[in-house]
Amino acid sequence: MTGSRGHRAGWTVAAVITAALMAACAGAPTGAAGTAGSEVAPPGAAVATFAGGCFWCMEPPFEAIAGVYDVVSGYTGGSERNPTYEQVSSGSTSHAEAVQVRYDPKRVDYRSLLETYWKNVDPTDAGGQFADRGKQYRTAIYVHDGEQRRLAEASKADLAARGPFQAPIVTPIVNAGLFYPAEDYHQDYYRKNPDHYKSYRRGSGREGFLERTWKGVTWTVGSATPARPSDDELRARLTPLQYEVTQRGGTEPAFRNEYWNEKRPGIYVDVVSGEPLFSSKDKFDSGTGWPSFTQPFDRSHLKFVRDTSYGMERVEIRCARCDSHQGHVFPDGPPPTGHRYCINSISLHFAAQGEPLPDPLGRGERDG
Repeated sequence: MTGSRGHRAGWTVAAVITAALMAACAGAPTGAAGTAGSEVAPPGAAVATFAGGCFWCMEPPFEAIAGVYDVVSGYTGGSERNPTYEQVSSGSTSHAEAVQVRYDPKRVDYRSLLETYWKNVDPTDAGGQFADRGKQYRTAIYVHDGEQRRLAEASKADLAARGPFQAPIVTPIVNAGLFYPAEDYHQDYYRKNPDHYKSYRRGSGREGFLERTWKGVTWTVGSATPARPSDDELRARLTPLQYEVTQRGGTEPAFRNEYWNEKRPGIYVDVVSGEPLFSSKDKFDSGTGWPSFTQPFDRSHLKFVRDTSYGMERVEIRCARCDSHQGHVFPDGPPPTGHRYCINSISLHFAAQGEPLPDPLGRGERDG
């Protein structure tokens, strides 16, 4: 059977029949790529290419990222020209199923794409992905320039050192070659056939594996530069109070700090790493004299640590990327979360709306 996932293990009979009907109705493959995103990619948009097994399952995570124009399913990594789905899925070519992501690097950086990639595959499996076996379902990061290679290799090393996997990371990082868009009926498959897609993703084992692997894990991808400078560098760069608060878990005075009454729209980033931590949209006046938020900008950017100091039971907040102390979170905030993230101003840098985000670790200019 061609043009479907019917040959894959772990499927129910009903799912196979559904796939066969879908393929029969689709007609002959055209080789044309569907439009994956809601925005039209302008000429010169940045490009990233990833192989992660079934390309149906790799489109949704990237399409959910702000700044991604579109995601196209296709074939790459082989020498055969103009391969078809029937050829690639049978394993008779040297190509792999892959996705090509076109994005705006001013709105989303390559590092964020790498993190999304690693969190949606099993990078320890050299024989395929989940129920899909064979070299055509291998993982790979196809880099388009030296900077992508540098960042990809750094992220792979960081994942091996700090990530949730016990087995070696076997995903290769190779130079990108020709990319052949898959047949139109494969593009945006999760939108066109949501029930079948969900059944496949669950039945293949991917969904359960990812949930088990990443549950409670706060790892964020490393960059080509260190996430945390040396102690000597921190002492030279930070003020004495900044160092005391961020590195020793101190607390600045209430009402006598920079941002407790800040009302302008913008983003609050970690003063050491530049990682976005909080948004003005979630800021509220708690009456405590410190900046308070109902929720973080992205929960994965923070670490939550049990704190029993001073005879109290609290949850400490630290930057996941550089381990700088931020403050604490309490269960006495307003709706909709009921949480109060009580943060030290001096642990943050505020970028007003429209201003570039600070970039202390050299990741490239980003807009607030």
